[in-house]
Amino acid sequence: MIEIKSKREIELMKEACRITALVHKTLEEAIRPGITTLELDKLAEKVIRDNGGIPAQKGYPSGVKGVMDFPATICASVNDEVIHGIPSKKVVLKDGDIISIDLVTYKEGYNGDAARTHIVGKAKQEDIKLVEVTKQAFFEGIKFATPGNRIGDISFAIQEYVEKNGFSVVKEFQGHGIGRQMHEDPGIPNYGKPGKGPKLEPGMTLAIEPMVIAGKPDIWELEDGWTIVSRDGTKAAHYENTILITEKEPKVLTLY
Repeated sequence: MIEIKSKREIELMKEACRITALVHKTLEEAIRPGITTLELDKLAEKVIRDNGGIPAQKGYPSGVKGVMDFPATICASVNDEVIHGIPSKKVVLKDGDIISIDLVTYKEGYNGDAARTHIVGKAKQEDIKLVEVTKQAFFEGIKFATPGNRIGDISFAIQEYVEKNGFSVVKEFQGHGIGRQMHEDPGIPNYGKPGKGPKLEPGMTLAIEPMVIAGKPDIWELEDGWTIVSRDGTKAAHYENTILITEKEPKVLTLY
């Protein structure tokens, strides 16, 4: 069931989203060659807790027997890792890496979710394009995030923009509604047909998140049960914001 948020609920969500945006800004300033993904994770947790929030992803259940609950505050996915990379003291960022960071803050009953991809040190032109196209795909999608349109309109716009630029969208994972729960209805694929899916209404809060691979769209899950990588080893990028459907233009809640 798709929940329509009240004005009070939206205000509570805005605070969780504010903290999420602050964490991303803090991490952006900290990312450099030589830092570990575990150090970034600890920094993210400190900022969240210092602002009265809770790291919503830490301890998130895998739902799979034998697979640990997610052990960290952020998902830190490096190079060919698409999503759900686990922070580690063994993963030291080096010049030319790209890293996608996905995080969710929980505060006073509501969640704020966003992801960003950063280039570490000197950037290759092809990596710059991958990161920029992934980010712009989000903004192409939300041009259609207005009342009366449908989820498929957003999905189609994302897919069309990504593929026009020579990249692939991941089809096995998708965006989602968000609010009291991290993942709510509706699901929001990064591909689809215009005019299909649930109709958008004011008060809906959505996490829209293009996940893009430089090569072919095929993916693989690592033995940890979490980390998703590109099957062909090409780099991947991820960009996400929590948005609010209003009477007119959508409002992005997780921009710093």
